Amino acid sequence: MSAALQMTAFGLALLSTLFLLLATCTDCWMVNADDSLEVSHKCRGLWRECVTNMQDGVRTCDQYDSILADHPVKIVVTRTLLISADLLAGLALATLLLGLDCIKFLKEDPRVKLKMCYGAGVTLGIGSILGLVGSVWYAVDVYVERATLVSRNIFLGVHYDFGWSCWLGMAGSTGCFAASVLLTCCLCTCTEPGSRQPPQRPPQPRGPSATSKMYAVASRV
Repeated sequence: MSAALQMTAFGLALLSTLFLLLATCTDCWMVNADDSLEVSHKCRGLWRECVTNMQDGVRTCDQYDSILADHPVKIVVTRTLLISADLLAGLALATLLLGLDCIKFLKEDPRVKLKMCYGAGVTLGIGSILGLVGSVWYAVDVYVERATLVSRNIFLGVHYDFGWSCWLGMAGSTGCFAASVLLTCCLCTCTEPGSRQPPQRPPQPRGPSATSKMYAVASRV
């Protein structure tokens, strides 16, 4: 049961980490939400903005300025949180891989491997919170920006909605959180109590009892 739970958590963590990496690297966090008469499909990401011509399929991208340049708050915050979530998820994935029961690393010390699984679960939980906050922050900011323009009857030519990269970040963060729950709560419940207790030492032989000492003295007399 414990080995099956570990493999399930590892598979979920691996897939969720890939989702987070794709969300960080791709450039479709915002898409144009206008009617179907548009001849181009516009996407904005964390690193560049791309426009795809719907007639001939030609795609052109405009790279943002350097990282040190001034950017909107939502881009800076989302970049920081997503990169931190990627690093933590990758570290947790490597730790979990070494802590699996099917890996021969530290096979003679199962308690250390179990602690590695717990540590990977905690790290995944922290990374999932960072990734989820970054993705939701970006989505809420886009929604508020669009709602503000609509309420003031302002039309700038293009209205944006959050795209599939934002959804991918949310899905990856949720998957990492689910893997964290499996590794911390469920694994602790399913692990046998005997495997977490330190091995009992064999009883040490005691010295001669008081009765034997009295018998030895009586025989001498």
